[in-house]
Amino acid sequence: MEKSNLQTAAKPVAHRRKHYTPGGIIWLIVEYASLIFFGLCAVIPVISCVITAFKTEEEYRSTNVMTLPESWLNFDNFVKAFQAADMGHAFLNSVIVMVCVLLVSVIIGTQLAYVLNRFKFPGNGLIRNLFLFASLLPSVAMQVTVYQIMTNLHLVNHLYGYIIMMCGTDVISIYIFIQFMENIPVSLDESAIIDGASYWTIYWKIMLPLLKPAIVTSCILKGVGVYNEYYAANLYLQKKELHTIAISLYTFVGPMGSQYNLICAGVIISLLPALIVFILCQKQIYSGIAAGAVKG
Repeated sequence: MEKSNLQTAAKPVAHRRKHYTPGGIIWLIVEYASLIFFGLCAVIPVISCVITAFKTEEEYRSTNVMTLPESWLNFDNFVKAFQAADMGHAFLNSVIVMVCVLLVSVIIGTQLAYVLNRFKFPGNGLIRNLFLFASLLPSVAMQVTVYQIMTNLHLVNHLYGYIIMMCGTDVISIYIFIQFMENIPVSLDESAIIDGASYWTIYWKIMLPLLKPAIVTSCILKGVGVYNEYYAANLYLQKKELHTIAISLYTFVGPMGSQYNLICAGVIISLLPALIVFILCQKQIYSGIAAGAVKG
């Protein structure tokens, strides 16, 4: 009796086995080959950068980029890149800018999304369309006007001026918050109003905690963009003491040639903080992206 039950239970498993046709096998091979190919395309530049970072100047000139260095214990490039590019001070500037921009973007973005989503007033649709129009404009096309405004307000070569400008270019996050908030039932607001809560209390104690997945998604997108920003930082932060981590990497680029072994060492140093944050917070990052995708 037990044997027959085991055979009966094993039958559905046998039926679930997938049988591939010759054409299906070929297509499966193509799929895996394409995955391996594109995976290598993404990993090879990083591997090349790591290999080059451990090479001396003579090794870099006499070997190709994929030739392994003679010693993996040579950290002279990292020390020289960190000191010559003043990466410690540059990293501090980047952290200050990123934290301030993310904090202001989250507060202003969630408040704007709350007003546009929960309150119906004349011009609501116009404001949404203006945000959409602003997101479609190429940033390079507006740089002349933006630079003139920054110059007239005496915000060039000031860290706070750069922070204000970066806070004012966050449009995508507003749409992320609006789309996420549309899935939050209005009955929560109505129940809170009946209990005597004000609009500020509803926003601060109900909406903001529920927007945590969207906030995580927005901070990832915005934080990566601010940390890697080079064009605007190089344009508005021309003093050396104001350089961010992205600008400091260009210390070893000049008209007489580029020291790519030092550049690669600097790239790895700049990647380490982001890698540490990702390892420590990967659970929150994955849950935030998944929840934001589902809710949006």
